[in-house]
Amino acid sequence: MPQSFTTELLGEHPQLHLIEVAGDEISASWIRGGDGLIGFGEWQSTSVSGANRFNDARNWWQQQLAGLKIQNHVHGSGTGPILFTSFSFDENEESRLVIPKVVIGQKAGKSWITWVGQDAQPNLNKLSVLAKGGEITFDVGSLSDEDWKSRVATAVEKIKNGELDKVVLARDLIAKSNTEISKRALINYLIDNYPTTWVFLVSNIIGATPELLVRLSKLLVTSRVLAGTIKMTGDEAKDLALAASLAKSSKDLEEHEYAVRSVADALAPFCSSTNVPEVPFVLHLANVMHLATDVTGVINESVTPVDIFTVIASLHPSAAVCGTPTPKAKAVIKELESMNRGRYAGPVGWVDWHGDGEIGIALRTGQLSSDHKSMQIYAGCGIVAGSVPAEELEESQAKLKPMRKALETSS
Repeated sequence: MPQSFTTELLGEHPQLHLIEVAGDEISASWIRGGDGLIGFGEWQSTSVSGANRFNDARNWWQQQLAGLKIQNHVHGSGTGPILFTSFSFDENEESRLVIPKVVIGQKAGKSWITWVGQDAQPNLNKLSVLAKGGEITFDVGSLSDEDWKSRVATAVEKIKNGELDKVVLARDLIAKSNTEISKRALINYLIDNYPTTWVFLVSNIIGATPELLVRLSKLLVTSRVLAGTIKMTGDEAKDLALAASLAKSSKDLEEHEYAVRSVADALAPFCSSTNVPEVPFVLHLANVMHLATDVTGVINESVTPVDIFTVIASLHPSAAVCGTPTPKAKAVIKELESMNRGRYAGPVGWVDWHGDGEIGIALRTGQLSSDHKSMQIYAGCGIVAGSVPAEELEESQAKLKPMRKALETSS
């Protein structure tokens, strides 16, 4: 007998705080500005790896859907059974796929619930208090500050010598706790303090990414590209001046152009038309500002069938998280980073049963250990010919701040 997935409206809940809904163990989330999806429990999950991991993920998802009886009384993007994905940066590392038992969704004041099985709709309660963890300490990651600056200097020399145009170098810190780190508390902090980012959880990787790799809705594809960063001061007048300087910075505009072009070139073969703004805008977050460009396109139905997995495979890794040219940047990353990125800087998000979905890039993120008592957190910087190691270190520290503060505040 086919397994049943049912979707029903929860009613009008304009103030519903998704993370405060009590269900089984929270297994996945994708929330921005209070709207999004949150999953409880795991109905099915698997791992994929290798050069064909995106195709393998598609095949596994389609196999699961083939055995389902879907009763969707809500319709729309994000309803029905949902696949949450978290792909590795490097093809040889493990990627994770999760289909939760229960998914609660919210968009524009409309809330719905999808659950597996023949039972009645699960009872949901509101948590009165979010659990906090213990004392957090931070240890040096794979490289000390000085060692990482030295690696940046080496990368700059390679670029100046003509070996490549840009490379993104990442670094890590290790957070340790004397008790289990609360996933709910981390997500709650990120939602409240970074509402314009996409706050995600998939198989113990948690973060708040400002960068959308791809949104596919019907035939419209969108990708938000971020490259070029400046730290905010908290003083409105100073930050406005800094935003103006960022928008005119030749170093940051060069870095941004590589990232935008890599995305536009990747989308072009699948689209009948694309729109690439000539000038980026400045995206203001709680701790930093980025140069940002929204690249859009319309999928060409006359070419070979294209789905979100096809687009992900073409876009990843973009110049925003790897560099240009891609093969040379990958080689420099392996040579200089001295760490395993795992699922950091990989595609993360969700896909629904119609093939619509939103996939971000796992930035401003951390990977929880299996015992939930430590977390490896990451940040990366785009290195070009004009990069200064000390300034890149400062930028990396600003990018580590969301997860550092989330851990400290949640303890």
